[in-house]
Amino acid sequence: MMSASSKKRSGGTRPLKANRRPASTPKADARLLDAEKFLLPTYKRPAVVMSHGRGAYVYDSTGKKYLDFLGGIAVNALGHAHPRIVKVICREAARAIHLSNLYHNEFQGPLARKLAEWSGLDRVFFTNSGTEAIDGAMKLARLVGRAAEEPPGAPAKKYRFLALENSFHGRTFGAISVTSTEKYRLPFAPVVPGVEFVRFNDVADLEAKMDGTVCAILLETVQGEGGIYPVSEAFWNRARALATQHGSLLIADEIQCGLGRTGRNFAYQKFSSKPDILLIAKPLAAGLPLGAILTTEAVASRVSPGMHGTTFGGGPLVCAVALEFLEIVEDEKLLENIRLRGAELREGLAKLAARFDFIREIRAEGLMVGVELSVEGAPFVNEALQRGLLINCTHDFTLRFLPPFIITRAQVREFLRLLELVLANASKQASVPDSGKPEAPQGVAQAAARG
Repeated sequence: MMSASSKKRSGGTRPLKANRRPASTPKADARLLDAEKFLLPTYKRPAVVMSHGRGAYVYDSTGKKYLDFLGGIAVNALGHAHPRIVKVICREAARAIHLSNLYHNEFQGPLARKLAEWSGLDRVFFTNSGTEAIDGAMKLARLVGRAAEEPPGAPAKKYRFLALENSFHGRTFGAISVTSTEKYRLPFAPVVPGVEFVRFNDVADLEAKMDGTVCAILLETVQGEGGIYPVSEAFWNRARALATQHGSLLIADEIQCGLGRTGRNFAYQKFSSKPDILLIAKPLAAGLPLGAILTTEAVASRVSPGMHGTTFGGGPLVCAVALEFLEIVEDEKLLENIRLRGAELREGLAKLAARFDFIREIRAEGLMVGVELSVEGAPFVNEALQRGLLINCTHDFTLRFLPPFIITRAQVREFLRLLELVLANASKQASVPDSGKPEAPQGVAQAAARG
């Protein structure tokens, strides 16, 4: 007869009922369930809930840490929770968040002055976003293009827009009308009429399509969503000359590439001439929604009260934060840091390109970097997320890096180490496109070549 102790050792007794239960299934995150059920399905997102950030890092709700080389898509230029920005937000939120544009506030005028100093332009209109700035600029171009003898409501002779192939200008109706990428534009056709697209950096095509009916040439100084393609000096100069010759406006969309991203205040400042209208947004208020239209005195002289307006644009809180953002860029000498860290990134990426033959090209201006692959980029973005690195992919084949201006040399090294692991592992899952390789925009002036 077995003793109780020997039965216990041999497993002869029945185990406790609780031990026979299967492992519990992880409880679904209620926040993700709410998002799935109640949000419009406009985004394809991983099942991760980001909770907070600090400096160049973001943390999810489980506490996992990510090196942020996407920066809220070029928005979080100072990283996350910059102490000076947090201080201004707390101070002004306790004073006045919104006052309406029927009255002056303390910060709108000083911010406009600062932007005029940075850009060399004269006047500013504040918006809520970049795409709203695009639509406002289109209105200004049509307004300026209307001759004095053409009454309001009658078709104007100067009404056409020339925009560039491979462009992306936003999601509102006017913005998609000047966006060449068909997946953004065609589902909403017919769009605003009078838009024609010019081959990227093709001076001859620009000359052929330009005439006296064009009210504006609209371009991104560096195409962002299109894959980090900078406009060439020859194209910019010819666009400037043709716009002047025909009494048209040159509009520079620097919503993504402006405000320091390329190592200059604005990307167009590498050229010898200025645009008539400059459009900015993304990092302007350090993560709060604020955009702006900057223009010349000549354009501004055509505007009178009531012709344009906004409810939220240029409120006291966001303008105070934007002023602080510009002062931080100056005080911390961040343009110099952008240039230095950008050079380190390009050098490190060139070494990776020598190892991985599916890297076709590296294109970069400051901390605006695109790595074009000969295989699809989505597996690399997913692998990066798993390894604690935030990046994204544009046009299916270009990995895009938009780190904050505050990144350090050590964080560049950390990024390159993580990216090397990502490239080595995700390449096993990536597929080659049916055409064999992705196509670059026609007429593109290559910015930087691998190796």
